[in-house]
Amino acid sequence: QVRLVESGGGSVQPGGSLRLSCVASGSIFRINAMGWYRQAPGKQRELVANITSGGADYVDSVKGRFTISRDNAKNTGSLQMDSLQPEDTAVYFCNADVVEIRTTFMKRTDVWGQGTQVTVSS
Repeated sequence: QVRLVESGGGSVQPGGSLRLSCVASGSIFRINAMGWYRQAPGKQRELVANITSGGADYVDSVKGRFTISRDNAKNTGSLQMDSLQPEDTAVYFCNADVVEIRTTFMKRTDVWGQGTQVTVSS
């Protein structure tokens, strides 16, 4: 069973920074892609950033402020968030496209973390 655990959320003032981390555990052969989503109160879940072997992509609202990274050897990922604003307040979820090792085969699956709260207010 593959699990993702996020950490690093908290409360900051506008203009502050936070760094979120995502740790994957289990029988993992490869993580094809890792992304971060967020869901604000009263809004739909939104893809914030995604990273694959082809590079990183960001939603327009965070370009220049957020940076996604990953360490393939350690099966971990991070989201560096700078110049945070109140509209960034949301629960942030880590997501991974994982190739899981099974007894006689490998299985590709989509895995979600439980989320970590980010609150930006003065």
